[in-house]
Amino acid sequence: MDPELKAKLEEIEQKVDAAYRAAHRAQQYLFWTGVITIVLFVVPLIGLVFAIPYFLNATAGTYNSLMTLPTSVLHQTTPTASVLQMLGL
Repeated sequence: MDPELKAKLEEIEQKVDAAYRAAHRAQQYLFWTGVITIVLFVVPLIGLVFAIPYFLNATAGTYNSLMTLPTSVLHQTTPTASVLQMLGL
């Protein structure tokens, strides 16, 4: 084989190897970017599935305790000690 042709083939082989490494590195970057994106999006959604009912129960419990106050207490213009005690303040 001609030495000049052999040198050209080796040069082309080196360029192909470099292109393969660059493509593999880009593939790995894209893969991990997708994994991180999914984790950062899906994990909070799963957390919200558990957090929203908890906060709804806590809020409903607060409003429920306000609704069970006697009507005479609700119509007073200034809070008295008994009202503050009922509210836990």
